Amino acid sequence: MLPKRTNRGPTSAKTRMTACVTALGTALATVSLLGVGAPAVGAPAVGAPAVGAPAGATALPSPSPSPDTVGPGAEESPGADESPDATRSPTATANPGTVDNAPRSTVGGRLLAGRGVIVPADLKPLPKTEASAFLIADADTGAVLAAKDPHGHYRPASTLKTLTAVTLIPKLDKNRKVKPSDQACNVDGSAVGIVPEPIYKVDDLLRALLMVSANDAAVALAEANGGMRKTLADMNGVARRLQAYDTVAKTPNGLDKPGQRTSAYDLALIARAGLAMPRFREYIKTKVAKFPAPKLPKHYDREYREQSDGHNRGHSPKASKSPPSYYEMGNHNRLLWKYSGMIGVKNGWTSKALGSFVGAATRNGHTIIVVIMHHPGGFWDEVAKLLDWGFANRGKAAPIGRLVGPAAPSPSPSPSPSPGALPVRPGRPAASPAAAAGGAGGESSPLPAIVAVLAGGVLLIGGGATVYGIRRRRRESRT
Repeated sequence: MLPKRTNRGPTSAKTRMTACVTALGTALATVSLLGVGAPAVGAPAVGAPAVGAPAGATALPSPSPSPDTVGPGAEESPGADESPDATRSPTATANPGTVDNAPRSTVGGRLLAGRGVIVPADLKPLPKTEASAFLIADADTGAVLAAKDPHGHYRPASTLKTLTAVTLIPKLDKNRKVKPSDQACNVDGSAVGIVPEPIYKVDDLLRALLMVSANDAAVALAEANGGMRKTLADMNGVARRLQAYDTVAKTPNGLDKPGQRTSAYDLALIARAGLAMPRFREYIKTKVAKFPAPKLPKHYDREYREQSDGHNRGHSPKASKSPPSYYEMGNHNRLLWKYSGMIGVKNGWTSKALGSFVGAATRNGHTIIVVIMHHPGGFWDEVAKLLDWGFANRGKAAPIGRLVGPAAPSPSPSPSPSPGALPVRPGRPAASPAAAAGGAGGESSPLPAIVAVLAGGVLLIGGGATVYGIRRRRRESRT
């Protein structure tokens, strides 16, 4: 009889289970040290600039146009009241026209991020101006000749109507008839005096918008374009396409509203885009134009005829006809009458924005654009001198920057990876949408797979140990 074999180690199920649990705990502790729960590899840091933003440009949040219509406010008429507006600038008391004190953008050139006067040293001194910001540029070449705080954020006042026009001219049929709402007809500030009747063409409203700064026409045009929310989204979309990244439109007419802003540089970009549109040029250069007038009540019409008959008796064999169905409006741009070669564009004023103006003139086949912002008084003579300086110094020195062209349209329709995702190597399957949603825009972490492998290994070892123990007990029972 063979001697009985003795056990050389623990064989109880409880002991083996304890060993497996210990091994599993050790494996999990090791994995936790490797960084389970850490951000996914390649995830963008919190607050990092958006991928695709122009190099050096200040990151701006996407504008969220307010669905509200324009509230009470005044524009263009000095002394009238405008809607209340709280400014976020720490220097708001000293300079209430500045919307904020954010770092300046470098779109158009590094020098344009400066806040003071920027001018080549070898050129003649600039004319004096009280404007807090200005810019002089060659519209033909895009060369910026001189500037002061060109990317500073200021309230635009009615100069924002240039963006409204540039946005809506290509979108609306100029011969389409529009019936304004009561709300559009009652907008405060400068107005052309529309009534809720379908007697206005889009062409009439755009002309009034740019000639006499009609706040009511701006709202009527927004309604014709599908409403305030859609129009503001369209305007901000056009601003981004033009790379006017300092601009956020909150109204279609420029009445002061929190968060609304632009810069001298952006107004030059927008005006340059408008000058490329024949209808825009036609509107801004027109000195006097006719605007439709509503029909008068019958009793007024009869009284008008009787008065005309009495006045013309003995001078004309025929009685006067009904009152004319239009009235005349004159352009607010005073330089159209006094500056040689003036094309025009747009002026603006509110008590917070103060005076602003963007204009263009042509001499000897060359066009100069001048922008001023936050001017405390009369600026027409100063603008004329800045234009003269531009014509005298264009091409005589290296520009301090450039008016950039529109941004290239984004490619479509192939889906693009999220901004923080790592590139996928050829032949490597891309992460599923579920995996992408699990991380912060990057690849899913491989650590969960490591945990699964280690846990499986521990279970395999534990299972093997259990089978081994059972087989040993069977052999022992046979002996």
